[in-house]
Amino acid sequence: METGAWVTVGVVASILGLMAFTRFDADLILLGGLIFLLVTGVLDPKHALEGFANEGVITVAVLYIVVAGLRDTGVISYLAQRFLGWPKTVAGAQLRIMFPVISMSAFVNNTPVVAMWLPVIDEWCKKFRLPASKLMIPLSYAAILGGCCTLIGTSTNLIVNGLLIASGQPGLKMFDLIWVGLPCAAAGVLYLLFFSRWLLPDRRPAMSRLSDPREYTTEMLVEPGGPLIGMTIEAAGLRHLPGMYLMEIDRDDQVLAAVSSQERLKANDRLVFVGIVESVVDLQKIRGLKPATEQIFKLDIQSAQRTLIEAVVSNTCPLIGITIREGRFRTVYNAAVIAVARNGERIRKKIGDIVLVPGDTLLLEAHPSFVTQQRNSRDFYLVSRVEDYVAPRHEQIWMAGGIFFLMVLAASFGWPMLNAAFLAAALMVLTRCLGSPPWQSIDWRVVAAIAASVGIGRALEVTGAARVIAGGLVGMGGGSPLLTLALIYAVTLLFTELMSNNAAAVLIFPIAMAAARTLNADLMPFVIALMMAASFGFATPLGYQTHLMVYGPGGYRFADFLKVGLPLDLLLGVVTVAVTPHVWQINQ
Repeated sequence: METGAWVTVGVVASILGLMAFTRFDADLILLGGLIFLLVTGVLDPKHALEGFANEGVITVAVLYIVVAGLRDTGVISYLAQRFLGWPKTVAGAQLRIMFPVISMSAFVNNTPVVAMWLPVIDEWCKKFRLPASKLMIPLSYAAILGGCCTLIGTSTNLIVNGLLIASGQPGLKMFDLIWVGLPCAAAGVLYLLFFSRWLLPDRRPAMSRLSDPREYTTEMLVEPGGPLIGMTIEAAGLRHLPGMYLMEIDRDDQVLAAVSSQERLKANDRLVFVGIVESVVDLQKIRGLKPATEQIFKLDIQSAQRTLIEAVVSNTCPLIGITIREGRFRTVYNAAVIAVARNGERIRKKIGDIVLVPGDTLLLEAHPSFVTQQRNSRDFYLVSRVEDYVAPRHEQIWMAGGIFFLMVLAASFGWPMLNAAFLAAALMVLTRCLGSPPWQSIDWRVVAAIAASVGIGRALEVTGAARVIAGGLVGMGGGSPLLTLALIYAVTLLFTELMSNNAAAVLIFPIAMAAARTLNADLMPFVIALMMAASFGFATPLGYQTHLMVYGPGGYRFADFLKVGLPLDLLLGVVTVAVTPHVWQINQ
């Protein structure tokens, strides 16, 4: 190999080592490796920046905007409640996730499937106090397993099928891959259900480990004609909010204390909750509930511009000693009090009837300018905005759901995924389904990590390092078709773990063709093994872009993927090599 090839191999090895043995963020490591290859001249600017113009990378970025529209309108909460249910064990939660994800990813590209389910599962984990680290890797793996069951399940399948047709061979039909893909999917699901409890880390979010001393008392009203009417407390998802519990229900001037989980909700029920601020925010997102205070509907602020703000009442506040209603809090400050915390004391009064005392912490719904206006005021000690709160837009829920359905439909009928995603994102913005500017919805660190990994994979290709290594390994197969098939799978898998799956497939395809001709064997078994191996990169975060998408939300380290993914790589390799020759005969 030439000098550039050796440098590239060294950079890839360094990246893997840094990700495995340090806690530097994946995006910084990958960008650092890409920059090194650029400044040393191994890559020219065109190839180095290729990932940032890559269609798949841009599609991921645009899909974040689409998913933000689903989140802000409540579609994601609805899906979590209706389809995922209430699991009693982690294994049960994994099963509830994997089956719908596998089914969807068989017909929709893996990336939008993971982009859609990522916030659903994140919210689900918070609600049921499940460790995200036990569910995010199964999400990514399930999307990959489902994608390998049909021709349109992954872009890799389509690319390899195009190469097959270009070589003069008949192309694959829609469900030809299912004979190998389905056994692999079944083996993968069983493996994760039985072994992930020991192999996946248990890293719970800070909110489940720490207690917030500020316990807010807040009231929510069941909207007449809303979706919660007639549902039990448990079915409505109000029994499992982390850090919060339902203290009582005020119904027709009767107070129902010690509320049963089977109590059915009625229109205009006033629900009194006690809990931490994060859970108060979660309550605001539930479709069918609204703050019980009437003051919030009289605010002279558009709902899209409102935010949640915490403010501590000072001893010089003019409203000390009188109730919130008598002090006309909304008129004085153009803000509505939706919850009150008092030094750990649970306040058993309606919000408007609470008499303010110095030190009370108020949770307000107001315009963001309230923070700058009152920060130096004598009326409040501390004023701060609640992070990551976006005013829910439940009135747009069907619009957002319809836009997403049209995007999936368009992509399923052959329209380019990038075009469908751009159109859906534009419609989300134009119909005001987003509660924040679209660029704020994109996780730029994930996008940068994926783009950098594409550039590094390109370096392996243009320097010739990948071809030299792959050719040498395939030569080890000798004259055995089955052993050569296994080596084709192993080589493709190796490069899938180190570079993009599409690049690995394109690189190994001519080698697979040459191997089939040399052995006078049928090409199709080698193509099927190539397709499977190009997607089955489970052992490193670099193996597939969906791994990088779940890397941060799951709180993972490089070793976590290696621990759970390497045995799965071996298992699915055995299944693929064992099943493929029985479906497509190797010997002509």
